[in-house]
Amino acid sequence: MNPETLKEILLYSFAFNYSILLVWFGMFCFAHDWMYRLHCRWFNLSAETFDTLHYAGMSVYKIGVILLNIAPLVALWLVF
Repeated sequence: MNPETLKEILLYSFAFNYSILLVWFGMFCFAHDWMYRLHCRWFNLSAETFDTLHYAGMSVYKIGVILLNIAPLVALWLVF
């Protein structure tokens, strides 16, 4: 696999993963009550715990996107 193909794959992967993050954030902001009611059917969560779990999940996902997509992409841009 040549570096140009790998750059393209990493760029598409970044766009796809970041769009998932943006949809998650949008749902969390604009459909918070619906999501909370849905999760409360399965788990006994307080609103504060629900918010904390989603905020932590979004931050871990964002760090993963940065480490697994952006860092290799920047390294490839610098090398090639």
